[in-house]
Amino acid sequence: MNYFIKFLNSNCFNKIKTIQVSFVILLCFISGLPAQEDALRVMQYISRPMGSAIVWQEEVRNQLFKSLKLEDLLADKRDIALNPKVILSEDKGDYILKQVDINTTPRRRIRTIITVPKASGKVFPAVVCIHGHGGKLGSVYDDESPYKRFAHELACNGYVTITTTVSQHKVYENNMLLMGERLWDLIRCVDYLESLDMVEKNRIGCAGLSLGGEMAMWLGAMDTRIQTTVSAGFLTKMGHLEQNHCMCWKFPGLRHLVDFADIYSLIAPRPLQCQNGQKEPLSQFYVPIAREALREIQTIYWDYNRPENLMLDVHGEGHVIDLPALLWFLDKNL
Repeated sequence: MNYFIKFLNSNCFNKIKTIQVSFVILLCFISGLPAQEDALRVMQYISRPMGSAIVWQEEVRNQLFKSLKLEDLLADKRDIALNPKVILSEDKGDYILKQVDINTTPRRRIRTIITVPKASGKVFPAVVCIHGHGGKLGSVYDDESPYKRFAHELACNGYVTITTTVSQHKVYENNMLLMGERLWDLIRCVDYLESLDMVEKNRIGCAGLSLGGEMAMWLGAMDTRIQTTVSAGFLTKMGHLEQNHCMCWKFPGLRHLVDFADIYSLIAPRPLQCQNGQKEPLSQFYVPIAREALREIQTIYWDYNRPENLMLDVHGEGHVIDLPALLWFLDKNL
């Protein structure tokens, strides 16, 4: 026994331990697996009772708000007056289109486009409409092929719509993250919708394509006032998106906590439609990968006993909005 204790305390044994640890790290590197301190997706959703699912959602949402550096703004939001100012107003036939500036933080204002149906004395459902990379303020209303003028179509069909610019790659305020700033601007759009008498508060949705699909995911996940979400041209996995894509989606701590399926799972049990085109190549938002991610999201919808509220629309085009499916889903649920 004395000889064994001496061996455990010897330099030889310490060298063996060092070699073992180095070997484990080397295996992780070779196999592509993370070392323990770089663990991925520690908050992955796994099937559980409905009450526990609600607790999981609240915990993940709180951790993501912290990682996005939005905790302080969220706590102070009621004290940040919107102070809307109409910049211009245009008659578009079926609706009135306005450009309106609002406060998003105490130090920054953003420009929005908002449309209001001409019918008076009524309340309407509303949709936050979100463009993608390279998009401009009015892209979702213009006759551009990827967006199919989906915001214009909604405006013509009795929806209040709102949009703002999220394609920037510049962080405007100190101590903010790009993804946090983009998301916060959209949350403030929802605040503005809620301030309007003609908007029915429990019938607000969001929809977007590409980066807009990503931001629709984030807005639906993090703002429970969103009752229906359409996320087009984005459903995938984080590991796949790290190849041949703009990395603006990634921020410190994100992959440690979740994958995209977990963020989408925060939307449950509210209606969620994802759209992926059959012509998307393997390097982009490939349908088989989308189906894998969807199977993970289905878990929480089953736990809520609301599997009918989740759908993947696989259409015959590429990286575009499937307009008929979007209109059908929003009409059905809003």
